[in-house]
Amino acid sequence: MNAIFIILIAFFSIMVLVSLVRGIIAFLQTTKIDLENGGENSQALQAKQNQAMFARIKYQALAIVVIAVLLVVNS
Repeated sequence: MNAIFIILIAFFSIMVLVSLVRGIIAFLQTTKIDLENGGENSQALQAKQNQAMFARIKYQALAIVVIAVLLVVNS
């Protein structure tokens, strides 16, 4: 049972990292476009950045829930 929780924690941690990197990439692209074009197409990239950061928060919350369940089961 613990192995399943550990696998879930590892999966959610990897997804947090992936979401963080995608959000940072979207942020860097937004900044580059703002500097080059005066911010014409930056709204779509800002929406992408917000979605990536929301996904990061979601996966962090899921990882915390799995850790809490793991602690409850093992106590």
